[in-house]
Amino acid sequence: MSDGVSGVGQMVSDLNKSLNAAIANVRAQQEAATASASPDAQTYEKTVRKSSSDSRMFATDIGVLSKNVSRLNVVSTLNANDPVDFYKFRVTTKGEATMGQVGDEGVQLQVMSKTGQVVADSNKSAGKAYDSFRSLQRGELTLDRGDYTLRVSRDKGESAKDPKNYAIQLSMGSTYSKDYDTVAKAPKKGDSPFQMTEAQQQMLDGLNQAISSMNSIPTGQTGTQKLMGSFNLFV
Repeated sequence: MSDGVSGVGQMVSDLNKSLNAAIANVRAQQEAATASASPDAQTYEKTVRKSSSDSRMFATDIGVLSKNVSRLNVVSTLNANDPVDFYKFRVTTKGEATMGQVGDEGVQLQVMSKTGQVVADSNKSAGKAYDSFRSLQRGELTLDRGDYTLRVSRDKGESAKDPKNYAIQLSMGSTYSKDYDTVAKAPKKGDSPFQMTEAQQQMLDGLNQAISSMNSIPTGQTGTQKLMGSFNLFV
């Protein structure tokens, strides 16, 4: 039993090393990217748990892509026997987008529209969608404003038992002032795709408190009294 635990520990250690290597590689790619950081560029980092569902409806949010403003980076692992990862992002300004990728070989990337139509596909057999993917790599694919989904899976013929480390970057324009990094971890065992995130729970708690405060405001107040009492909603 101790050998088994040791083996798992070694696998986790190796996985962490690979993931750290992927992060280092994408950092190097960022420095050499066409889009250069403005002098006052800020970096925002978050670590999240991916959904336990394999549906794009439960895609992990990686942020908003805005021309000459933001750049999006996501680092993760397609775990053994996990068929697909989904990420969502919003484009607020129409423009030519660029996608960069580092990590293990045998990873297929697809960019999908809000309706599920494949806009770009790294599969060489995907025809026009593959041509669009090549344009996306060169920074020549125009994306309209709207919501998009990034689908990450294994290339055909790749073993489902082999984990795949990857790091993906999306940018638009020649510069950026906000750099958003997302480290997406595997869902915890037993996680439900319908459970609320910590932020959603905090929002619900806030709404419940606001409702309680509203119910506690006595009737028959003057306008000034009511407004002053309403400040409790924001405390």
